[in-house]
Amino acid sequence: MRCTVTVEGRMPSLNDYISAERANRYKAAAMKKRETARVRAAAMQQRAPRFERRVTVRTTFYEPDMRRDADNVGFARKFVLDGLVAAGVIKDDSRKYMEQCPDRVLTDRARPRVVVEVSDE
Repeated sequence: MRCTVTVEGRMPSLNDYISAERANRYKAAAMKKRETARVRAAAMQQRAPRFERRVTVRTTFYEPDMRRDADNVGFARKFVLDGLVAAGVIKDDSRKYMEQCPDRVLTDRARPRVVVEVSDE
């Protein structure tokens, strides 16, 4: 079984998270909560199925420009995985239940987004 979940808009980077945390730890926690909820809502709205077996997750970040480094952008995977768990799409984001694949970071000026592909095949 396979599914694709698309989360519209850009996600915070590691630098964004660190800046928020240094300013106020509650601000960083609110950022994580908001982004996790955004992924959860997208998965539920797009009716992503529940996976019972071990899964492979591929994440493609479409950035509006090339300003942010790929490793900085890839930090948002934390929000993506936690959102999938919160939506019940995957059981847990531990290695017992999923295999992580490298992130891809591409550019789409007109439509920044995150595309998450989940597969148990």
